[in-house]
Amino acid sequence: MRKFFTLLATLFFVSYTTLASAAPRVLIVVTSHDQMGNTDEKTGLWLAEMTHPYHELKQAGIDVDIASIKGGAAPIDPRSLADDDAINHEFMASPATRTLLDNTLALGDVNPEQYQAILFAGGHGSVWDFPKSDAVNRIGAAIYEQGGYVAAVCHGPAALLNIVDQDGNPIIAGKKVAGFSNVEEAAIELTEVVPYLLQDELSRLGGIYQEGGKFEPFVVQDGRLITGQNPQSAAKLGQVMAQALSANM
Repeated sequence: MRKFFTLLATLFFVSYTTLASAAPRVLIVVTSHDQMGNTDEKTGLWLAEMTHPYHELKQAGIDVDIASIKGGAAPIDPRSLADDDAINHEFMASPATRTLLDNTLALGDVNPEQYQAILFAGGHGSVWDFPKSDAVNRIGAAIYEQGGYVAAVCHGPAALLNIVDQDGNPIIAGKKVAGFSNVEEAAIELTEVVPYLLQDELSRLGGIYQEGGKFEPFVVQDGRLITGQNPQSAAKLGQVMAQALSANM
């Protein structure tokens, strides 16, 4: 009998140790919207805003899944493919990673209990479908309420416009937050094309908007909320998230 209990205790210890040391898992969410408003131009995910955080997280030993609003192949903004970007090229050239973007999980089917963080990548498509998605609101809130991190970069913070806490308050209310600035939107001449200006909406909902230099890396962390201003902030945002998650392992 003593041997039995010794074996049972050993198995419990091994199982507990395995769970405690398991790598954290992050869900990166990308847009499924591919039309740039009423223009003839296409949009979608700005590729580096997914690949750069993905690269930083994987380098830190963190597991990453990729989901989109509709699931399946995610649209990529063709302008982002023109960048001479080694990380983009590596991601798209490898069948092992390219398939993650060609076969994204449907966000509504995801179990939030499997993730310690969620990251909303940008691209102009996200300003159309992120705020309207019940799955964005439900899963983002669930991960945040269970003690996880919520991150977003560039136009990705559009996802934060309708994520609320248990009391029904926006999770950005009273918190420092970054996102694509009005100055940057004007610089690329899309102020009159997008359905709203992200900076204005983040501020309207009580976010304490923070702004760095135009098209320069800028990331702000306020507790378990991590946001980046523009595509140039994507790698840094991934680094900040990796550090935060690694500190809690």
